[in-house]
Amino acid sequence: MKKHYVTIGMIAILLAGCQKESDSKPQKEEKIEKKVVLDIRNPKVEIASEFEELAKVYEKENPEIDIRIRTVGGAADDYSDLKAELASGKGPDIFTNTGYGNAETWRPYLEDLSKERWVQEAYPGTLNAIKMDGNLYGMPMNLEGYGFIYNKQLFQRAGVEQVPETLPELKNAAVKLEQKGITPFATGYYEDWKLGVHLLNVAFARQKDPDNFIKKLNAGEEQIPDNPLFQDVIDLLDVTLKYGNADPLTTDYNMEVDLFAKGKAAMILQGNWIQPMIDERAPDLDVAFMPIPINDEPTDQLVVSVPNYWVVNKEADARDKKEAKRFLNWMVSSKKGQTFITERFKFIPVFKNIKTDNLGPLAKETIAAYEKGNTMDANWSGFPAGVKEEFGSAMQMYVGKQLTRQQLLREFQLSWDRARKAQE
Repeated sequence: MKKHYVTIGMIAILLAGCQKESDSKPQKEEKIEKKVVLDIRNPKVEIASEFEELAKVYEKENPEIDIRIRTVGGAADDYSDLKAELASGKGPDIFTNTGYGNAETWRPYLEDLSKERWVQEAYPGTLNAIKMDGNLYGMPMNLEGYGFIYNKQLFQRAGVEQVPETLPELKNAAVKLEQKGITPFATGYYEDWKLGVHLLNVAFARQKDPDNFIKKLNAGEEQIPDNPLFQDVIDLLDVTLKYGNADPLTTDYNMEVDLFAKGKAAMILQGNWIQPMIDERAPDLDVAFMPIPINDEPTDQLVVSVPNYWVVNKEADARDKKEAKRFLNWMVSSKKGQTFITERFKFIPVFKNIKTDNLGPLAKETIAAYEKGNTMDANWSGFPAGVKEEFGSAMQMYVGKQLTRQQLLREFQLSWDRARKAQE
């Protein structure tokens, strides 16, 4: 019996000792828990590795901060995952928003950033899309321009001496390229945003008054199938399919850029954001922009806009929101952050305090067009929520010969009507 009691006593002492040890552990863990973890959703696959490096630089300067980045893009960037995360209370601290109608949709999750230091440095007009009721809810990421990018050397080899400004001229250039054994277009139509956002936007941008046209669509006073500019865009799509690479629906973003960068295709419908990808794959490639012609009417305009705004999750806890704002300020105000923006990301900055050197030829042309006012608008931020994805899917079905031209035009209208009614 004595032995039994001694054993119990020993166990009691051990338990007491364990208790003391465990009592001390929470104090250590409490210090660890004070480290802030910032979750960032990055929509730019072109700068995925560079953005990770930027985060490491910031962490080194701010050892109390851990940054976790999730990069999405292309077919994955449809916001459905973000919607689910935010609804469950597990959303990122920093994500992006395109502004206008999209900002209204996501407004419950957008923190007011009106008092941030960078606001006074932004170029005129670049904040309009993310303003609501006098408050500002996002920091512009950059300025972007898009059109057809072409390989100067391949154009020269094929005897294309003038940059096409009409659709017939573009067809003639494609014929000359093909005769020299050069694929005219790299067509990555696995990505629905290339079709339903960038390409179809041209039909909206070429309207006499794009904003008024969208208002009339919403009021039921305009119909997409009746508007000739949408027919014109399909004509252009047909040209790219006839003179493009094989299997466009299985050619994704990276494959498309590879085709162009390796000189296997002469033109690509993309923007200045692919400059880092071109520099990595073919640093000596001589490239330039050309406009997107859709009919017989000449055009020399690029589409230029702020594509995205960094926003802070209003539902995040107070310390996370504070550190998220501090990180965004650092990114555009510190020398290291500015260097990443201009030299590593090849972004066209929208802030007066950031100098624009060595951004590459595509950025230079975009800046020149912006300064001259020789641009078209990106109108998709004014579309009803969800319609861009439906536009893209319908156009993919057309590419796959599952829809006729008239059926495609009808699908555009049906998608718009559904999305508009969902917002009422």
